[in-house]
Amino acid sequence: MSSSTSTSTLPSGLAVLTTFPDVLFIPEIITGGLVWILVASSKVPIPMLQGWVMFVSVFCFVMSFSLLCLYFCGAHGGGGSWVTLDLICQEVAALFYLSAAVLEAYTTYRLGQASLLLPQQYRENIAAVVFAFVATLLYVIHKVFSLLRWKSS
Repeated sequence: MSSSTSTSTLPSGLAVLTTFPDVLFIPEIITGGLVWILVASSKVPIPMLQGWVMFVSVFCFVMSFSLLCLYFCGAHGGGGSWVTLDLICQEVAALFYLSAAVLEAYTTYRLGQASLLLPQQYRENIAAVVFAFVATLLYVIHKVFSLLRWKSS
């Protein structure tokens, strides 16, 4: 099997942990979980804004974890439609996380200016912003390499 064909197929089993970009599932899940925890533990006077960030973090966490489990089990069976599904999932996650990270950053900035948050709450929100942007970056990287895999399949 040549290296060009190995990049156009999805891995299964433990190969998920050794192939790029699929190895990015693990840091995506970890950073998404941290965003989820930090947003859930912070108290914000504007729940509608935080609701979107919470939805994105939970949705992407569950989606990434589900895909990782399906790849471990080999449920894709080497089908080409799974490469397309992977690309779509990474693209949606990247767009969702970008919107959530910008929204979380803006809300934290405005609430910090108005001194509506306690210092501990402000630090939690700053940490959520940082991890949301890290998750965005991970999903964008994963999306770019999934696009390359999709084009070569």
